[in-house]
Amino acid sequence: MSVLPIVTYDDEVLHKEAKPVEKNTSEIQQLIDDMFDTMYNSDGVGLAAPQIGELLRIFVADAGPLTEEEGGSKYGPMAFINPEISFQSEEKVDMEEGCLSIPGVNASVTRPEKIVVNYLDRDFNEQKLEIDGWLARVIQHETDHLDGILFLDHLSMFKRKLLSSKLKDIDKGRAEIDYPTVPKKQKAT
Repeated sequence: MSVLPIVTYDDEVLHKEAKPVEKNTSEIQQLIDDMFDTMYNSDGVGLAAPQIGELLRIFVADAGPLTEEEGGSKYGPMAFINPEISFQSEEKVDMEEGCLSIPGVNASVTRPEKIVVNYLDRDFNEQKLEIDGWLARVIQHETDHLDGILFLDHLSMFKRKLLSSKLKDIDKGRAEIDYPTVPKKQKAT
C-alpha cells in the first residue's frame, strides 16, 4: 500500500468525467488500498480516483471522524465503485466543505440533505444506500469529482473571487500542504 500524491484543483484531470470500472482486478483492489492510505495520510474523509490522477469511477470515504460527536458512524471505511445518485431530496442544507485537491480553502455549499446512491462495493457486490448528514455530503462531493466537478463550481462568482488569493497561493506553490501533491504543470512559454 502506498500514499499517492494528490493533484490540485488546477489540474485538467479534475475537470474530466471518469470512466466506469468494468471488472474487479488486483490493480483495482491495490488502487482502493492506496486511496485509503492516501486519504488517511491527508486527514481526509473522502478521496476520488481523479484526485490521484486516475480517471476511474471510484472513491473511498470514511465519514466517521465527522460524526464522532454524534456517536460515530455505522458506515466505516467504504469504497464506492461506479456510484450513481438515484434520488436527491428537495430539502437542501448548507454545509462547509473543503477538498484535499484545494488545500486550505473552505466554503459553504448547498446540497440535497438526503440521497440514495447505488454502487458496487469493493467486492463488486451491488449496494443501495439511503443516507443523510455528513456521509451524504461526502458522497455528493466525491461523486462530483467523478463527473469533473469541484465544490468551487457550486459557488457564485462573488464567492470564488473572495477565494482567489488562496487559489493563487496553491497555483504558485505557496500554500502550506502537509501531504504530497502533484506540482502544477508549467505552461510552455
